[in-house]
Amino acid sequence: MNKVDYGTFVKLCYTGTLKNGVVFDKTDKCKPFEVRIGDGNLVQGFENALIGMGLNERKSFVLGPEEAYGERDERLERVFEKERLQLGSEPFPGKVISFMTQDGREYPAVVKFVNDEIIVADFNHPLAGRELVFEVEVASINETQSDSQSECAAQCCCV
Repeated sequence: MNKVDYGTFVKLCYTGTLKNGVVFDKTDKCKPFEVRIGDGNLVQGFENALIGMGLNERKSFVLGPEEAYGERDERLERVFEKERLQLGSEPFPGKVISFMTQDGREYPAVVKFVNDEIIVADFNHPLAGRELVFEVEVASINETQSDSQSECAAQCCCV
């Protein structure tokens, strides 16, 4: 395989930062992230930027909210009476807590505000509404998933 395309398994080294330089995600240099292109595990803009890249190729790109986690939706902030929630520990602003629906689905939310009576939970993705900057390097391109997740790719040095 010479180029990243739909259906290929790709190992990547990457660093994701916000526009202000704060790192929000990063691979370990000796443990590239493996993903199958087109399986829905990457945001569309990230996947689109990888298509056509070659082995050991490096690339920098910026994704706007519409290409990543979408715009923030203030309607996804909810107010809950604190006494009605069964929390294992005391919530605080910034803490991620999970909410279970009646049908058993789990939804994470970030605590935005808390006092003695209420909790304001934000169900937006934490990166919604943000421009994301990525530095990526393609460590391998294969037709099938690799057997080993722990190979040290000396050529993968962008992180």
